[in-house]
Amino acid sequence: MLSAGLPHGAVPKLERPGPLRERVYEALLELITTRALRPGQHLVESELAGHLGVSRQPVREALQRLNTEGWVDLRPAQGAFVHEPTEEEADQLLTVRTLLEAEAARLAAANATSAGITALEELCATGEQAVADGEVDTVVATNAAFHAKVMELAGNVVLAELAGQVDRRVRWYYTPVARQRGKQSWIEHRELIAAISARDEGRATEVMRAHTEHTRATYHQRNA
Repeated sequence: MLSAGLPHGAVPKLERPGPLRERVYEALLELITTRALRPGQHLVESELAGHLGVSRQPVREALQRLNTEGWVDLRPAQGAFVHEPTEEEADQLLTVRTLLEAEAARLAAANATSAGITALEELCATGEQAVADGEVDTVVATNAAFHAKVMELAGNVVLAELAGQVDRRVRWYYTPVARQRGKQSWIEHRELIAAISARDEGRATEVMRAHTEHTRATYHQRNA
């Protein structure tokens, strides 16, 4: 049941301006990305509509769109279910992420300003505190913000657009291993900041590649 699988307060009623179908879509996608709606979970239109405070129509439209994008599986005579990614799907996406982020790190080392480096340090401090406090949702969000900041400092619009296309799924795959990666992930972030601060493009590339590969390996080992 949906209601048994969502933490209390995880689904606030939607605020009103903006196209309703878009807001329902974004709300459901965020719940899937954060794993409040877990892979394989049955999605009942009436329950989702009740949680979101809307009619079933925009929920049905959102589920159809999420199905097209690979987040939801619509099964004949069974209904909608959150997609369960295969190991191969995860591996392919995380491999592409490594390529994009390694290049972003190299460009950030070449282009980052002192203000940009300070922003990375502040995000790293926030992430370290979240790990210490056991706040997994904050860890995941801050990790995404840190990597987005590196991408921004790279200064390549096309690279940023490509990274944006995989960002949601990276968060989806990172959430179940965030606690496992824990403090070590942020130690690696500190190493990356040091390389960017030193303008060492080769080292920044190497650190980011190793960092993203560690996450990929941890994902595959998560149930070991």
